[in-house]
Amino acid sequence: MNSAAGPGGRGARVNGGAQGRTRAGSGGDDGRGGAVAHGRDRRSRVLPARPGRSRVEGPAPHVGVVGGGIAGLAAATALAERGVDVTLYERDYGLGGRLAGWPVELADGSVATMSRGFHAFFRQYYNLRALLRRTDPGLHALTPLPDYPLRHSGGMLDSFARVPRTPPLSALGFVALSPSFDWRGLLRMDPGAALPLLDVRVPRVYERLDSVSAADFLARIRFPEAAQHLAFEVFSRSFFADPRELSAAELALMFHIYFLGSSEGLLFDVPREPFPQALWEPLAEYLHRLGATIRTATPVDSVEPARDGRLTVTAPDRTATHDAVVLALDTAGLKQVVGASPALGTAEWRARVAALRTAPPFLVSRFWLDRPVAAERPGFLGTSGYGDLDNISVLDRWEGEAHRWTLRTGGSVVELHAYAARTEDGRAAVRDRLLEQLHRVYPETRGAGIVDERHEWRDDCPLFPVGGHEARPTVRTPDPALMVAGDLVRTDLPVALMERAATSGFLAANALLARWGVRGEPLRTVPAKGRSALLRGLVRLAAHD
Repeated sequence: MNSAAGPGGRGARVNGGAQGRTRAGSGGDDGRGGAVAHGRDRRSRVLPARPGRSRVEGPAPHVGVVGGGIAGLAAATALAERGVDVTLYERDYGLGGRLAGWPVELADGSVATMSRGFHAFFRQYYNLRALLRRTDPGLHALTPLPDYPLRHSGGMLDSFARVPRTPPLSALGFVALSPSFDWRGLLRMDPGAALPLLDVRVPRVYERLDSVSAADFLARIRFPEAAQHLAFEVFSRSFFADPRELSAAELALMFHIYFLGSSEGLLFDVPREPFPQALWEPLAEYLHRLGATIRTATPVDSVEPARDGRLTVTAPDRTATHDAVVLALDTAGLKQVVGASPALGTAEWRARVAALRTAPPFLVSRFWLDRPVAAERPGFLGTSGYGDLDNISVLDRWEGEAHRWTLRTGGSVVELHAYAARTEDGRAAVRDRLLEQLHRVYPETRGAGIVDERHEWRDDCPLFPVGGHEARPTVRTPDPALMVAGDLVRTDLPVALMERAATSGFLAANALLARWGVRGEPLRTVPAKGRSALLRGLVRLAAHD
């Protein structure tokens, strides 16, 4: 999802070849270091496609997909595979949305791919992985990281490598192994307040917890302070938001997806190469082979109803009319296009879109250093108590491009994230503080020379504020020819972040395909309710008290 994509000239063709085909694994590793193609959780939920023909018959309907991020690519792929004439419109020069990448020339004359930063491809991202398997059946473009360590400035270190993956053993194992939980702190907890985490169901969780902030919810439970900062705040900040503004329902849903409701565990995979080369260029070639048109560098101005029930998409250099349109944009892009389209949908629907909010700005700082980070450092480290610093990535540990640069130079490539950054004293001060905190966490970097550095400030992630769930747009809109997709969308399925984007894209395609009697994309999610019947019973009893 990017902000404001649209139709226009044929745009830049995205170059790149498909990844080599590998066999799909059934769990863990594919035998050659590749990521898992299919999950291991036997209780995962399969949503079959609605019955219908395998492809459209007669003249192919034409669908415009506005936005070339994960959601737009998922919608375009499902439609094009079934014979729909698809035109994908993207504002930027490359695909991927928030996972896009672009070339930069470094001070030493070498060329690198810059991006908006690290993303974890969790094993629970079933529908995103299904999209990527179109060009890489074994998901060999992804590689697993051995651990997901969390470090607190007080010296505590949590790890998920040895935590059992199946609930409730996952929760019990984490508490037993984590230094942030001690008996004194456990005795002060309110287990009754934590019961909603044990049986999360969508949309019921929003009915129960959307009126509470994540910070207040955690305060009610009285988690030990160290555990709250080290483990739980890390979850909430993955939404790029301050826990005081984030809906507790989103936090509870996160716990269900990644920890208490799924046996896939909290370990994850990362791309072996930068996002364009590993993921989007192969998928663009796949779409071209299916007959889809990709127009990049083409912003959309507006989308208006035509007299025959179709939709007219207007860009700076041309206008095109489509049988249907999918708006797969970020919050600002969706607000911009809908705001410039006064006849689209209904006044109430447009007002809801106009009221959407974005999360606070975040910073991604990448440094090319002239010496290596210590060999024992993890490839990825979540941090708490280090001011603005939320995590550290040592890219050369897994990304081929960064690794090749370090082989040539003897250096290292380090990336730092600051979510919901505090910018009262200026953005330069945030950058300086991030670098200082890196030196504090990894002291060997203090004496390193900086060959080059890049700093990306962004503020385009959706905010899921307290009480905001009901007003969020759904995939379907008042106009049956118009769909909305993206991680901002309300799906009533247990999905979040990149997986919500992919799932909503497929849902948008399925809704349109059903209009033409065509079978859509089957979907898969984590279980739709808590895993333990005993714990679910306790939750029901508590709700009646």
